[in-house]
Amino acid sequence: MFDFFIWGGASLSVAGLAGLVWCILRVMKARRSNLPDDELRATVQGVLPWNLGALFLSVIGLMLVILGISLG
Repeated sequence: MFDFFIWGGASLSVAGLAGLVWCILRVMKARRSNLPDDELRATVQGVLPWNLGALFLSVIGLMLVILGISLG
């Protein structure tokens, strides 16, 4: 029964990791395009909530994996 926690948590962690990679690529693209400082700052501020959400999703997934392993 606790396999659901493990596989569900692993899928959440992978989704969070994909979100983090997307955030990294988005900021790298903005840095390489030589935007002015204000536009670069606005881009980074726009990516920040997505970054925190992806990190939160990944942490919740890892917590579910640990919970499933310890209970199973």
